[in-house]
Amino acid sequence: MDRTANDRTTADLAASTVETMTEELRQSNAEGPVAAEPELTDGFNLVIDALKLNDIETIYGVPGIPITDLGRLAQARGMRVVSFRHEQNAGNAAAIAGFLTKKPGVCLTVSAPGFLNGLTALANATTNCFPMILISGSSEREIVDLQQGDYEEMDQLAIAKPLCKAAFRVLHACDIGIGVARAIRAAVSGRPGGVYLDLPAKLFAQVMEADAGQKSLVKVIDPAPAQRPGEDAIRRALDVLKGAQRPLIVLGKGAAYAQADEAVRALVEHSGIPYVPMSMAKGLLPDTHPLSAGAARSTALKDSDVVLLVGARLNWLLSHGKGKTWGAPGSKKFIQIDIEPKEMDSNVEIVAPVVGDIGSCVSALLEGMGKDWQATPAAWLDTLKSKKEANVAKMEQKLRRNVSPMDFHGALGALKTVIKERPDAILVNEGANTLDLARGVIDMYQPRKRLDVGTWGVMGIGMGFAIAAAIETGKPVLAVEGDSAFGFSGMEVETICRYELPVCIVVFNNNGIYRGTDTDPTGRDPGTTVFVKDSRYDRMMEAFGGVGVNATTPDELKRAVDAAMDSGRPTLINAVIDPEAGSESGNIGSLNPQSGLKKKA
Repeated sequence: MDRTANDRTTADLAASTVETMTEELRQSNAEGPVAAEPELTDGFNLVIDALKLNDIETIYGVPGIPITDLGRLAQARGMRVVSFRHEQNAGNAAAIAGFLTKKPGVCLTVSAPGFLNGLTALANATTNCFPMILISGSSEREIVDLQQGDYEEMDQLAIAKPLCKAAFRVLHACDIGIGVARAIRAAVSGRPGGVYLDLPAKLFAQVMEADAGQKSLVKVIDPAPAQRPGEDAIRRALDVLKGAQRPLIVLGKGAAYAQADEAVRALVEHSGIPYVPMSMAKGLLPDTHPLSAGAARSTALKDSDVVLLVGARLNWLLSHGKGKTWGAPGSKKFIQIDIEPKEMDSNVEIVAPVVGDIGSCVSALLEGMGKDWQATPAAWLDTLKSKKEANVAKMEQKLRRNVSPMDFHGALGALKTVIKERPDAILVNEGANTLDLARGVIDMYQPRKRLDVGTWGVMGIGMGFAIAAAIETGKPVLAVEGDSAFGFSGMEVETICRYELPVCIVVFNNNGIYRGTDTDPTGRDPGTTVFVKDSRYDRMMEAFGGVGVNATTPDELKRAVDAAMDSGRPTLINAVIDPEAGSESGNIGSLNPQSGLKKKA
């Protein structure tokens, strides 16, 4: 998309405005004593000042009118500005940066189409409770409001409002400090989420005295204060837990975001209650921990009698807390820890709601348990242990398959070993079968090391997440991608090479979506789920100066990933998977309706 225009750039406007203001000051002093000309600032610099004042040092985005010079100036003033090939990927990077740091990640886009591209990531961040700020330039209000056809005209604020936690527009340079402060506070306070900040083009060129500009900035104080639970809520929750014979803790990504790692671990170990981690909560305790029931998830959910939800929501990922996943109707009592009161009773009755931030709530539960907390019944622990061992043994046979072309399990078995040997590496994962199987196969050992599609189950987060994870943590990143999922953001391999990031991408290439064997009954076109046969994704990475490898066996895959992780060089491994491997829609095939009708002859 061509984002050039014949009008003067915003930098030209700013320069001319400074010139005009300076000349007016000269004329006003012409007949009186000569006074020192005041130092000036403008909207560009005030936005940068406001971000830096609040310890935001990285911007993810795509340059263009009217924010090109904002990125240039930010970089010149020491901020890290990471330029992507598409705004949605930049937005995903900002979102996961917020998850990893608990500070809002910032995405910077141009107006209209660029804003819309970033909006998908903003909505996804809000759904997943990641703190993020989308800053977009926009057309002038006078023209937009009269719908007179400005360059990339769009009422962006109105469009953004239903899809994020909060949305603000700044019209005057003196209000930039307040606007940024409100966006930061809204993004991280309470339940985190996405915030939109609309900055019309004319704002950047506005000039004011530097001293007044500095005084207009706001340092946000205590943006996410602890919200401690009520004493009655803690007492009620403990009373329910005391009556449990088959208790279970479910850890969600909210528990990982909270960074209350020691308290969460202490709660599990002191209570002796087995736990099931949701995918992005894996690693809060090692998946190999004796109390982990992840490998016996179905039994744990179905047969438990009291379930403590810690930063997990009873949405579709947990079958809404009902149905056959959860056993007989009425067989469960739920205790839920969440900072959002409206989350309680969203699908089923919560008998003991505990409202507050996770760190405070978990610490209060631990204190209330005291030193003599009752042990979890041995029969329950033995049941889960037996089921877990049986499932692990059954899975091990699949993971040892050393065939060519590979199946999903054989390839994932090799990657499971990689993460076991490199527990500090960050795993990014997306796809259908690639995602579903990997989150069950690959054990995690440290918190916030597994990043995936989250609540919406969207495609396309891979490269944005991988780039931000490498930048924000400095750790090596392993991105395990289905070939379909990779296509949504694959051009960002150029970004990875440009910034020389330690990212190793493994594309599970089975020639299509779900499987590479679909056909067009008419014989005219390829099947709707089929890609070019035997594509060589590795050569994409080579085109930009990275390392490309074609792997056809689990042993080749393991060697290639080890070499990539050791070198830190951008690497893409084309993992050749049997086209017949994979199932329709992965583990959520039941959500994909199919017609039962047959075409009449």
